[in-house]
Amino acid sequence: MASKPSIPKGTRDFSPSEVAKRQYIINCIKTNFERFGYQPIEPPSFENSETLMGKYGEEGDRLIFKILNSGDYLDKVSPDELQNLNSKSLTSKISEKALRYDLTVPFARYVVQHQNEIEFPFKRYQIQPVWRADRPQKGRFREFYQCDADVVGSTSLWQEVELIQLYDAVFNELGLDGVTIKINNRKILSGIASVIGASDKLIDFTVALDKLDKIGEDGVKKEMLEKGISTEALEKVQPLFAFSGTIDQKLEQLSLLLKDSEEGQKGISELRFICDNVSKLGLQSAILDLDVTLARGLNYYTGAIFEVAPPPSVAMGSIGGGGRYDDLTGIFGLKNMSGVGISFGLDRIYLVIEELHLFPKEVAATTKALFLNYGEKEALYALEAINKLRKSGVAVELYPDAVKIGKQLQYADKRMIPFAVIAGETEMNSGQFAVKNLSSGEQIVMDFKELEHFFLA
Repeated sequence: MASKPSIPKGTRDFSPSEVAKRQYIINCIKTNFERFGYQPIEPPSFENSETLMGKYGEEGDRLIFKILNSGDYLDKVSPDELQNLNSKSLTSKISEKALRYDLTVPFARYVVQHQNEIEFPFKRYQIQPVWRADRPQKGRFREFYQCDADVVGSTSLWQEVELIQLYDAVFNELGLDGVTIKINNRKILSGIASVIGASDKLIDFTVALDKLDKIGEDGVKKEMLEKGISTEALEKVQPLFAFSGTIDQKLEQLSLLLKDSEEGQKGISELRFICDNVSKLGLQSAILDLDVTLARGLNYYTGAIFEVAPPPSVAMGSIGGGGRYDDLTGIFGLKNMSGVGISFGLDRIYLVIEELHLFPKEVAATTKALFLNYGEKEALYALEAINKLRKSGVAVELYPDAVKIGKQLQYADKRMIPFAVIAGETEMNSGQFAVKNLSSGEQIVMDFKELEHFFLA
Protein backbone atom coordinates (compact mmCIF):
# COMPACT_ATOMS: atom_id res chain seq x y z
CA MET A 1 0.00 0.00 0.00
CA ALA A 2 1.39 3.40 -0.98
CA SER A 3 2.25 5.73 1.88
CA LYS A 4 0.25 8.93 2.29
CA PRO A 5 2.01 11.84 0.51
CA SER A 6 3.23 14.78 2.57
CA ILE A 7 5.27 17.97 2.28
CA PRO A 8 8.36 19.03 4.29
CA LYS A 9 7.81 20.74 7.64
CA GLY A 10 7.80 24.51 7.39
CA THR A 11 6.31 24.51 3.86
CA ARG A 12 2.70 24.82 2.75
CA ASP A 13 0.31 24.07 -0.09
CA PHE A 14 -1.83 27.08 -1.03
CA SER A 15 -5.43 26.66 -2.17
CA PRO A 16 -6.91 28.86 -4.93
CA SER A 17 -8.54 31.18 -2.36
CA GLU A 18 -5.28 31.46 -0.41
CA VAL A 19 -3.33 32.24 -3.57
CA ALA A 20 -5.90 34.92 -4.44
CA LYS A 21 -5.45 36.52 -1.02
CA ARG A 22 -1.67 36.36 -1.29
CA GLN A 23 -1.82 37.94 -4.74
CA TYR A 24 -4.00 40.70 -3.29
CA ILE A 25 -1.21 41.57 -0.81
CA ILE A 26 1.54 41.19 -3.41
CA ASN A 27 -0.28 43.44 -5.87
CA CYS A 28 -0.71 46.11 -3.21
CA ILE A 29 3.01 45.98 -2.32
CA LYS A 30 4.09 45.86 -5.97
CA THR A 31 1.88 48.81 -6.92
CA ASN A 32 3.35 50.94 -4.15
CA PHE A 33 6.92 49.85 -4.95
CA GLU A 34 6.42 51.13 -8.48
CA ARG A 35 4.72 54.33 -7.32
CA PHE A 36 7.84 55.09 -5.32
CA GLY A 37 10.08 54.49 -8.36
CA TYR A 38 11.44 50.99 -7.68
CA GLN A 39 12.23 48.63 -10.58
CA PRO A 40 11.91 44.82 -10.50
CA ILE A 41 14.75 42.31 -10.83
CA GLU A 42 14.68 38.49 -10.49
CA PRO A 43 17.96 36.75 -9.56
CA PRO A 44 18.02 32.91 -9.36
CA SER A 45 16.65 31.05 -6.35
CA PHE A 46 20.06 29.60 -5.46
CA GLU A 47 23.53 31.14 -5.35
CA ASN A 48 27.08 29.92 -5.06
CA SER A 49 27.67 29.06 -1.40
CA GLU A 50 30.52 31.56 -1.15
CA THR A 51 28.08 34.34 -2.07
CA LEU A 52 25.89 33.63 0.97
CA MET A 53 28.10 32.14 3.68
CA GLY A 54 29.60 34.53 6.22
CA LYS A 55 27.17 37.36 5.41
CA TYR A 56 24.54 36.75 8.10
CA GLY A 57 26.61 35.99 11.18
CA GLU A 58 27.13 32.59 12.76
CA GLU A 59 23.44 32.03 13.52
CA GLY A 60 22.39 32.98 9.99
CA ASP A 61 24.97 30.67 8.39
CA ARG A 62 23.49 27.70 10.25
CA LEU A 63 20.07 28.41 8.74
CA ILE A 64 21.20 28.38 5.10
CA PHE A 65 19.92 25.41 3.09
CA LYS A 66 22.85 23.80 1.27
CA ILE A 67 22.38 22.00 -2.06
CA LEU A 68 24.29 18.76 -2.59
CA ASN A 69 26.51 18.68 -5.67
CA SER A 70 25.10 16.76 -8.62
CA GLY A 71 26.18 13.17 -9.22
CA ASP A 72 28.56 11.56 -6.74
CA TYR A 73 28.74 14.41 -4.24
CA LEU A 74 31.21 12.44 -2.07
CA ASP A 75 33.71 12.17 -4.92
CA LYS A 76 36.01 14.91 -3.53
CA VAL A 77 35.89 13.65 0.07
CA SER A 78 38.69 11.43 1.36
CA PRO A 79 37.99 8.45 3.67
CA ASP A 80 39.80 10.27 6.51
CA GLU A 81 37.55 13.32 6.14
CA LEU A 82 34.49 11.12 6.18
CA GLN A 83 35.68 9.39 9.33
CA ASN A 84 36.46 12.66 11.12
CA LEU A 85 32.93 13.95 10.44
CA ASN A 86 33.99 17.61 10.40
CA SER A 87 30.83 19.18 9.00
CA LYS A 88 32.45 22.52 8.10
CA SER A 89 35.21 21.01 5.97
CA LEU A 90 32.86 18.42 4.46
CA THR A 91 30.21 20.96 3.47
CA SER A 92 32.50 22.92 1.16
CA LYS A 93 33.37 19.73 -0.72
CA ILE A 94 29.91 18.23 -1.11
CA SER A 95 27.91 21.45 -1.58
CA GLU A 96 28.91 24.36 -3.79
CA LYS A 97 25.48 26.03 -3.98
CA ALA A 98 22.79 27.11 -1.51
CA LEU A 99 19.22 28.40 -1.50
CA ARG A 100 19.08 32.12 -0.82
CA TYR A 101 18.55 33.11 2.84
CA ASP A 102 17.24 36.57 1.98
CA LEU A 103 17.05 38.90 -1.02
CA THR A 104 19.58 41.53 0.11
CA VAL A 105 22.87 39.67 -0.27
CA PRO A 106 21.93 38.29 -3.72
CA PHE A 107 20.96 41.88 -4.61
CA ALA A 108 24.42 43.08 -3.59
CA ARG A 109 25.94 40.37 -5.79
CA TYR A 110 23.67 41.47 -8.65
CA VAL A 111 24.74 45.12 -8.29
CA VAL A 112 28.44 44.24 -8.41
CA GLN A 113 28.05 41.86 -11.33
CA HIS A 114 25.95 44.33 -13.35
CA GLN A 115 27.45 47.63 -12.15
CA ASN A 116 28.27 48.81 -15.67
CA GLU A 117 24.64 48.37 -16.77
CA ILE A 118 23.02 50.06 -13.76
CA GLU A 119 22.12 53.73 -13.39
CA PHE A 120 22.90 54.84 -9.82
CA PRO A 121 21.25 55.44 -7.45
CA PHE A 122 19.56 52.17 -8.30
CA LYS A 123 16.10 51.53 -6.84
CA ARG A 124 15.06 47.90 -7.14
CA TYR A 125 12.34 45.67 -5.77
CA GLN A 126 12.06 41.88 -5.56
CA ILE A 127 9.11 39.70 -4.61
CA GLN A 128 10.50 36.17 -4.42
CA PRO A 129 10.72 33.16 -2.07
CA VAL A 130 13.59 32.61 0.37
CA TRP A 131 14.51 29.56 2.45
CA ARG A 132 15.75 29.15 6.03
CA ALA A 133 16.45 25.92 7.92
CA ASP A 134 14.65 27.30 10.96
CA ARG A 135 12.38 25.58 13.49
CA PRO A 136 8.83 25.95 12.12
CA GLN A 137 6.29 27.74 14.35
CA LYS A 138 3.40 30.17 13.96
CA GLY A 139 4.44 32.85 11.48
CA ARG A 140 7.86 31.23 10.91
CA PHE A 141 8.34 28.98 7.89
CA ARG A 142 11.22 27.32 6.07
CA GLU A 143 10.01 28.59 2.72
CA PHE A 144 8.43 32.02 2.56
CA TYR A 145 8.23 35.11 0.40
CA GLN A 146 10.03 38.38 0.97
CA CYS A 147 9.05 41.61 -0.70
CA ASP A 148 12.09 43.91 -0.69
CA ALA A 149 12.75 47.46 -1.83
CA ASP A 150 16.33 48.83 -1.77
CA VAL A 151 18.16 51.92 -2.94
CA VAL A 152 21.88 51.54 -3.57
CA GLY A 153 24.35 54.27 -4.54
CA SER A 154 23.11 57.08 -2.28
CA THR A 155 23.91 58.09 1.31
CA SER A 156 20.96 60.50 1.50
CA LEU A 157 18.79 60.09 4.59
CA TRP A 158 15.80 61.16 2.52
CA GLN A 159 15.75 57.54 1.36
CA GLU A 160 15.02 56.40 4.93
CA VAL A 161 12.26 59.01 5.16
CA GLU A 162 10.69 57.70 1.93
CA LEU A 163 10.96 54.06 2.99
CA ILE A 164 9.00 54.82 6.15
CA GLN A 165 6.38 56.49 3.96
CA LEU A 166 6.38 53.41 1.71
CA TYR A 167 5.68 51.16 4.70
CA ASP A 168 2.86 53.47 5.74
CA ALA A 169 1.36 53.57 2.23
CA VAL A 170 1.22 49.77 1.91
CA PHE A 171 -0.20 49.06 5.36
CA ASN A 172 -2.73 51.86 5.03
CA GLU A 173 -3.93 50.44 1.69
CA LEU A 174 -4.23 46.98 3.25
CA GLY A 175 -6.35 48.45 6.07
CA LEU A 176 -3.82 47.63 8.79
CA ASP A 177 -4.27 50.54 11.19
CA GLY A 178 -2.04 50.78 14.25
CA VAL A 179 1.06 49.20 12.70
CA THR A 180 4.20 50.43 14.52
CA ILE A 181 7.37 51.16 12.54
CA LYS A 182 10.20 50.85 15.05
CA ILE A 183 13.46 52.63 14.26
CA ASN A 184 16.95 52.65 15.77
CA ASN A 185 20.51 53.15 14.50
CA ARG A 186 23.43 50.72 14.61
CA LYS A 187 25.78 53.65 15.30
CA ILE A 188 23.89 54.18 18.56
CA LEU A 189 24.34 50.51 19.46
CA SER A 190 28.05 50.74 18.60
CA GLY A 191 28.27 53.85 20.77
CA ILE A 192 26.59 52.07 23.68
CA ALA A 193 28.94 49.10 23.32
CA SER A 194 31.88 51.52 23.40
CA VAL A 195 30.59 53.46 26.41
CA ILE A 196 30.12 50.27 28.45
CA GLY A 197 33.54 48.94 27.41
CA ALA A 198 32.27 46.12 25.20
CA SER A 199 33.30 47.31 21.72
CA ASP A 200 35.01 43.98 21.05
CA LYS A 201 31.71 42.23 21.79
CA LEU A 202 29.52 44.38 19.51
CA ILE A 203 28.10 41.45 17.52
CA ASP A 204 27.38 39.40 20.65
CA PHE A 205 25.83 42.49 22.24
CA THR A 206 23.49 43.24 19.30
CA VAL A 207 22.53 39.58 18.69
CA ALA A 208 21.50 39.20 22.35
CA LEU A 209 19.72 42.56 22.47
CA ASP A 210 17.77 41.65 19.32
CA LYS A 211 16.13 38.80 21.28
CA LEU A 212 14.58 41.08 23.92
CA ASP A 213 11.00 40.54 22.72
CA LYS A 214 11.54 36.76 22.69
CA ILE A 215 13.49 36.01 25.89
CA GLY A 216 12.94 39.16 27.95
CA GLU A 217 15.37 41.41 29.82
CA ASP A 218 16.68 38.65 32.11
CA GLY A 219 17.26 36.32 29.17
CA VAL A 220 19.17 39.01 27.25
CA LYS A 221 21.39 39.78 30.25
CA LYS A 222 22.04 36.06 30.80
CA GLU A 223 23.11 35.62 27.17
CA MET A 224 25.35 38.70 27.32
CA LEU A 225 27.08 37.36 30.42
CA GLU A 226 27.58 34.00 28.70
CA LYS A 227 29.17 35.83 25.75
CA GLY A 228 31.71 37.51 28.05
CA ILE A 229 30.09 40.90 28.58
CA SER A 230 30.84 41.94 32.17
CA THR A 231 28.39 42.61 34.99
CA GLU A 232 29.70 46.20 35.18
CA ALA A 233 28.89 46.67 31.50
CA LEU A 234 25.35 45.38 32.05
CA GLU A 235 24.85 47.87 34.88
CA LYS A 236 25.83 50.69 32.53
CA VAL A 237 23.46 49.44 29.84
CA GLN A 238 20.50 49.12 32.24
CA PRO A 239 18.96 52.49 31.19
CA LEU A 240 18.33 50.96 27.74
CA PHE A 241 15.63 48.72 29.16
CA ALA A 242 13.72 51.61 30.75
CA PHE A 243 13.68 54.26 28.01
CA SER A 244 10.24 55.86 27.61
CA GLY A 245 8.52 58.98 26.32
CA THR A 246 8.28 60.61 22.90
CA ILE A 247 10.92 60.19 20.20
CA ASP A 248 12.41 63.58 21.12
CA GLN A 249 12.56 62.63 24.80
CA LYS A 250 14.25 59.32 24.00
CA LEU A 251 16.80 61.07 21.78
CA GLU A 252 17.60 63.46 24.67
CA GLN A 253 18.12 60.51 27.01
CA LEU A 254 20.40 58.88 24.43
CA SER A 255 22.39 62.11 24.05
CA LEU A 256 23.20 62.02 27.77
CA LEU A 257 24.07 58.30 27.73
CA LEU A 258 26.30 58.69 24.66
CA LYS A 259 27.81 62.11 25.39
CA ASP A 260 31.33 60.63 25.13
CA SER A 261 30.72 58.64 21.92
CA GLU A 262 31.26 60.42 18.60
CA GLU A 263 29.75 57.52 16.65
CA GLY A 264 26.76 57.37 18.98
CA GLN A 265 26.14 61.11 18.55
CA LYS A 266 26.25 60.69 14.77
CA GLY A 267 23.59 57.98 15.03
CA ILE A 268 21.42 60.29 17.14
CA SER A 269 21.79 63.07 14.54
CA GLU A 270 20.73 60.70 11.73
CA LEU A 271 17.70 59.51 13.70
CA ARG A 272 16.67 63.07 14.51
CA PHE A 273 16.78 64.03 10.81
CA ILE A 274 14.67 61.02 9.78
CA CYS A 275 12.10 61.28 12.56
CA ASP A 276 11.71 65.07 12.33
CA ASN A 277 11.03 64.94 8.60
CA VAL A 278 8.64 62.01 8.85
CA SER A 279 6.78 64.00 11.49
CA LYS A 280 6.58 67.05 9.19
CA LEU A 281 5.35 64.98 6.24
CA GLY A 282 2.97 62.92 8.35
CA LEU A 283 1.88 59.28 8.19
CA GLN A 284 -1.56 57.99 7.15
CA SER A 285 -2.09 55.21 9.69
CA ALA A 286 1.26 53.81 10.88
CA ILE A 287 3.00 54.89 14.08
CA LEU A 288 6.73 55.70 14.12
CA ASP A 289 8.54 54.90 17.37
CA LEU A 290 12.17 54.92 18.49
CA ASP A 291 13.09 51.56 20.06
CA VAL A 292 16.58 51.81 21.58
CA THR A 293 16.71 48.03 22.10
CA LEU A 294 16.06 47.27 18.43
CA ALA A 295 19.23 45.67 17.07
CA ARG A 296 18.38 43.38 14.12
CA GLY A 297 21.07 40.74 14.30
CA LEU A 298 22.51 41.03 10.81
CA ASN A 299 26.12 42.12 10.49
CA TYR A 300 25.75 44.29 7.42
CA TYR A 301 23.58 47.07 8.92
CA THR A 302 25.52 50.25 9.69
CA GLY A 303 22.95 53.04 10.10
CA ALA A 304 19.19 53.26 10.56
CA ILE A 305 17.41 49.98 11.24
CA PHE A 306 13.67 49.29 10.98
CA GLU A 307 11.27 46.70 12.29
CA VAL A 308 7.50 46.70 11.83
CA ALA A 309 5.15 45.38 14.53
CA PRO A 310 1.54 44.44 13.69
CA PRO A 311 -1.43 46.08 15.43
CA PRO A 312 -1.35 45.38 19.20
CA SER A 313 -4.46 43.18 19.00
CA VAL A 314 -2.52 40.52 17.03
CA ALA A 315 0.02 38.22 18.69
CA MET A 316 2.59 38.04 15.92
CA GLY A 317 6.29 38.80 15.45
CA SER A 318 7.58 41.49 13.13
CA ILE A 319 5.92 41.84 9.71
CA GLY A 320 8.72 43.85 8.13
CA GLY A 321 12.24 45.12 8.69
CA GLY A 322 15.33 46.58 7.10
CA GLY A 323 18.02 49.21 7.41
CA ARG A 324 21.04 51.06 6.05
CA TYR A 325 24.19 49.23 4.97
CA ASP A 326 27.19 51.39 4.05
CA ASP A 327 29.34 48.82 2.31
CA LEU A 328 27.38 45.65 1.58
CA THR A 329 28.71 45.46 -1.98
CA GLY A 330 32.26 45.74 -0.59
CA ILE A 331 32.11 42.03 0.26
CA PHE A 332 32.02 41.44 -3.49
CA GLY A 333 34.70 43.98 -4.40
CA LEU A 334 32.68 47.16 -5.03
CA LYS A 335 33.62 49.62 -2.27
CA ASN A 336 31.84 52.75 -0.99
CA MET A 337 28.41 51.81 -2.33
CA SER A 338 25.93 52.67 0.40
CA GLY A 339 22.41 51.31 0.35
CA VAL A 340 19.23 51.14 2.40
CA GLY A 341 16.27 48.83 2.11
CA ILE A 342 13.15 47.38 3.71
CA SER A 343 11.34 44.06 3.51
CA PHE A 344 7.69 43.07 3.88
CA GLY A 345 6.98 39.66 5.43
CA LEU A 346 4.21 38.46 3.11
CA ASP A 347 3.32 35.31 5.07
CA ARG A 348 2.98 37.08 8.40
CA ILE A 349 1.07 39.98 6.85
CA TYR A 350 -1.34 37.38 5.41
CA LEU A 351 -1.90 35.85 8.85
CA VAL A 352 -2.48 39.27 10.43
CA ILE A 353 -5.01 40.33 7.77
CA GLU A 354 -6.77 36.96 8.04
CA GLU A 355 -6.99 37.20 11.83
CA LEU A 356 -8.42 40.72 11.62
CA HIS A 357 -10.87 39.72 8.82
CA LEU A 358 -9.59 42.48 6.54
CA PHE A 359 -9.56 40.64 3.21
CA PRO A 360 -12.23 42.09 0.89
CA LYS A 361 -14.90 39.50 0.01
CA GLU A 362 -14.32 39.93 -3.72
CA VAL A 363 -10.66 38.85 -3.43
CA ALA A 364 -11.54 35.14 -3.44
CA ALA A 365 -14.01 35.47 -6.32
CA THR A 366 -12.33 34.79 -9.65
CA THR A 367 -15.12 33.86 -12.09
CA LYS A 368 -17.93 36.38 -12.55
CA ALA A 369 -20.49 33.94 -13.90
CA LEU A 370 -20.98 30.25 -14.64
CA PHE A 371 -22.85 29.37 -17.85
CA LEU A 372 -24.95 26.30 -17.17
CA ASN A 373 -24.59 23.36 -19.56
CA TYR A 374 -27.86 22.05 -21.07
CA GLY A 375 -26.37 19.96 -23.89
CA GLU A 376 -24.15 20.11 -26.96
CA LYS A 377 -26.05 22.73 -29.00
CA GLU A 378 -26.72 24.90 -25.97
CA ALA A 379 -23.06 24.64 -24.86
CA LEU A 380 -21.91 25.91 -28.28
CA TYR A 381 -24.37 28.82 -28.03
CA ALA A 382 -23.05 29.60 -24.53
CA LEU A 383 -19.41 29.41 -25.62
CA GLU A 384 -19.99 31.91 -28.44
CA ALA A 385 -21.15 34.40 -25.79
CA ILE A 386 -18.39 33.37 -23.39
CA ASN A 387 -15.68 34.05 -25.99
CA LYS A 388 -17.02 37.57 -26.62
CA LEU A 389 -17.27 38.30 -22.89
CA ARG A 390 -13.71 37.11 -22.29
CA LYS A 391 -12.46 39.41 -25.05
CA SER A 392 -14.20 42.25 -23.21
CA GLY A 393 -12.31 41.31 -20.04
CA VAL A 394 -15.07 39.45 -18.19
CA ALA A 395 -14.08 36.24 -16.37
CA VAL A 396 -16.74 33.64 -17.20
CA GLU A 397 -16.78 29.89 -17.74
CA LEU A 398 -18.96 27.01 -18.92
CA TYR A 399 -19.71 24.01 -16.73
CA PRO A 400 -18.11 21.22 -18.79
CA ASP A 401 -20.73 18.48 -18.35
CA ALA A 402 -24.45 18.45 -19.10
CA VAL A 403 -25.37 17.09 -15.67
CA LYS A 404 -28.26 17.98 -13.35
CA ILE A 405 -28.64 21.75 -12.94
CA GLY A 406 -28.67 21.37 -9.16
CA LYS A 407 -25.17 19.92 -9.26
CA GLN A 408 -23.97 22.76 -11.50
CA LEU A 409 -25.43 25.39 -9.16
CA GLN A 410 -23.86 23.63 -6.19
CA TYR A 411 -20.49 23.86 -7.96
CA ALA A 412 -20.98 27.60 -8.54
CA ASP A 413 -21.85 28.09 -4.86
CA LYS A 414 -18.72 26.27 -3.66
CA ARG A 415 -16.60 28.28 -6.09
CA MET A 416 -18.19 31.51 -4.78
CA ILE A 417 -19.32 32.41 -8.31
CA PRO A 418 -21.99 35.11 -7.87
CA PHE A 419 -24.03 34.59 -11.07
CA ALA A 420 -25.31 31.71 -13.17
CA VAL A 421 -26.23 32.25 -16.85
CA ILE A 422 -29.00 30.08 -18.21
CA ALA A 423 -28.58 29.40 -21.94
CA GLY A 424 -31.04 26.59 -22.61
CA GLU A 425 -33.15 25.82 -25.67
CA THR A 426 -35.69 28.58 -24.92
CA GLU A 427 -32.97 31.25 -24.53
CA MET A 428 -31.10 30.00 -27.58
CA ASN A 429 -34.22 30.19 -29.78
CA SER A 430 -34.90 33.78 -28.68
CA GLY A 431 -31.24 34.87 -28.79
CA GLN A 432 -31.30 35.75 -25.11
CA PHE A 433 -29.79 34.73 -21.76
CA ALA A 434 -31.23 34.48 -18.25
CA VAL A 435 -28.89 35.77 -15.52
CA LYS A 436 -29.53 34.46 -12.03
CA ASN A 437 -28.11 36.15 -8.92
CA LEU A 438 -27.11 33.15 -6.81
CA SER A 439 -27.28 35.16 -3.61
CA SER A 440 -30.72 36.75 -3.95
CA GLY A 441 -32.28 34.30 -6.41
CA GLU A 442 -33.34 37.17 -8.69
CA GLN A 443 -33.37 36.30 -12.40
CA ILE A 444 -33.29 38.70 -15.40
CA VAL A 445 -33.60 37.87 -19.12
CA MET A 446 -31.44 39.93 -21.52
CA ASP A 447 -29.81 39.89 -24.95
CA PHE A 448 -26.04 39.71 -25.42
CA LYS A 449 -25.43 43.48 -25.45
CA GLU A 450 -27.35 43.81 -22.21
CA LEU A 451 -25.46 40.80 -20.81
CA GLU A 452 -22.10 42.36 -21.67
CA HIS A 453 -23.09 45.70 -20.18
CA PHE A 454 -24.37 43.94 -17.02
CA PHE A 455 -21.04 42.22 -16.34
CA LEU A 456 -18.90 45.22 -17.27
CA ALA A 457 -20.88 47.66 -15.08
